[in-house]
Amino acid sequence: MDKNQAIGLVLISVMLIVYMTFFSPEKPKEQPKPKATPTATVKPSQTPVSGPVDSVQQAQQRAALGAFGNVATGTAQKKVLENQNLKITFDSKGGQVDEVLLKKYKTWNKKPLILFDQTSSSTEISFRTQDNRVIKLSDLYFQAQPVKTINTKQGQSQVLAYRAELATNQYIEQVYTLPADSYLVDYKLNFAGLNDLVANAPLQFTWNDQLKKVEKDLNQNRERSRLNYMTAAEDFDHIAGSADEPEVATVEEPLKWVANKQNFFTAAILADNSFTKGTFKASFSALDTTEVKTFSSQLQIPAQDVLAGKGDFSFYFGPNDYQILKQLPADFQKNLDLGWGVFAWVNKLIVIPIFNFLEHYFTNYGIIIILLVVFIKLLLTPLTYKSYLSMAKMKVLKPEIDAIKEKHPDDMQKTQQETMKLYSTMGVNPMSGCVPMLLQIPILFALLNFFPNSIELRQESFLWAHDLSTYDVFARLPFTIPFYGNHISMFTVLMTLSTILYTWSNNQMTTIQGPMKFYSYLMPFMIMFVVNSFAAGLSFYYFVSNIVTFIQQAIIRRFVDDNKIRAKLEENKIKNKDKKPGGFQKRLQDAMKAAADREAQQKSAGEAPKKRKR
Repeated sequence: MDKNQAIGLVLISVMLIVYMTFFSPEKPKEQPKPKATPTATVKPSQTPVSGPVDSVQQAQQRAALGAFGNVATGTAQKKVLENQNLKITFDSKGGQVDEVLLKKYKTWNKKPLILFDQTSSSTEISFRTQDNRVIKLSDLYFQAQPVKTINTKQGQSQVLAYRAELATNQYIEQVYTLPADSYLVDYKLNFAGLNDLVANAPLQFTWNDQLKKVEKDLNQNRERSRLNYMTAAEDFDHIAGSADEPEVATVEEPLKWVANKQNFFTAAILADNSFTKGTFKASFSALDTTEVKTFSSQLQIPAQDVLAGKGDFSFYFGPNDYQILKQLPADFQKNLDLGWGVFAWVNKLIVIPIFNFLEHYFTNYGIIIILLVVFIKLLLTPLTYKSYLSMAKMKVLKPEIDAIKEKHPDDMQKTQQETMKLYSTMGVNPMSGCVPMLLQIPILFALLNFFPNSIELRQESFLWAHDLSTYDVFARLPFTIPFYGNHISMFTVLMTLSTILYTWSNNQMTTIQGPMKFYSYLMPFMIMFVVNSFAAGLSFYYFVSNIVTFIQQAIIRRFVDDNKIRAKLEENKIKNKDKKPGGFQKRLQDAMKAAADREAQQKSAGEAPKKRKR
């Protein structure tokens, strides 16, 4: 590892820490939980129906709801739509979703994964009438039609229709369609024959969702839980909230979808047309271990869409799986955080396709990670070879470089000038060892987003790690170390040790001395503190990557002959004897010469007053 490669390592390390500081999700701030006075809250849809409503109450309800009063009484009944992915329960009171069970997944403690239920989540649609009344669908009783099976583009689908009849040819209809092998539920809201009753004002869709704790690591889940939204102009944004105060956002332009996104699962609503505007709120209590976050959304639906039979929407209840999300419209795959800019494209075009290909042939995800390392390392072999060749050249030139240092022990600038002249004469580019390392940064940063967000690794064990999507706990500490935590992640320790071994191997060929050499050993320890609570799959990947790189260099070493390199450099020396440096090397030499001249002028200016004083 020469000076320029060491600089490259420093740059990579600094960029790594900066990236994880500014581009990773913000950690929740601790805040004492305020004491709350217990209150009893009963949602309208949860009100038990114990018998017929008395005539006085009926009269009051009819008076309050006007023309909609005759559908304000009834008995709540449950209906179910089910495919191989979802089991969705509906309530005839309001005709809305009551509970959503994800059949292929379990919670961290192996319980059924219920993503949505009436104890933690609620949706509501309200509208204004011509006589200025506000009607909520949850106040109305709908009659459920028998569940039908129909053929659609997605194959066979189950259809559940709810209807609240006001009069002949006047009704509110809600139709849910669940295709086979899908996490998407089509939803149609239709106001038939109600143009004279419903005001031409936007309908209000309200969704309050207290995210259920489905992962063991509550802090990690909170850090990666966000309320995401996409505008019709394809502008993506989110709010995350904090323990200190709620985060609120108002969007005054049309919206395509809104998603309550957790680490690995998302509940969302998508509009075929668009919502006219939206208001969002995110919050949580740091001390409430039963709550991840609470998201609230208020969306406006154009009344004319619903009156014209164009109130078409979809609900998504499912995993943050790229292969599933990318099939949905309006860039819905952005709910999976694959990184910023070029790093996301590296994941989409390289990492995910390779990972999914390996999944077809292997079921052990530790083996898949090892093979992923081998494939990517083979892909980067030309860069690895170029980097090693640069180190070999520096090793061959080490005697000359040491001689220059001995010649000018107290003049750093003179040493650098003559070293650059030596490089130019020998035809060596001092940046050739740094550039290959920098070119690998996109893959390095892409993997920082891939592993913590890969649902494929969720609850997948390997060796002592019970879940590769979160940190492995080899041992618990009886105390907490700042920036490190209260656990020892063995994969992180192995990654650190292998990095030190790799650094030591490179330093055997280095011309670098002093603080920079010390820093090359210090950096792995600094990174260890940063990644100790990162996904075990990520630490394991870097550990295997270091070992494979070490083996790669051992193989390359067999094909690199120092004598041949020396002969080539001597040829360059003769060829470049009278050649003036150009390009980057010339600019670097000019800059160093200018710095030396300035230093000499400053020194002479300082010595002049001393002579006059004598």
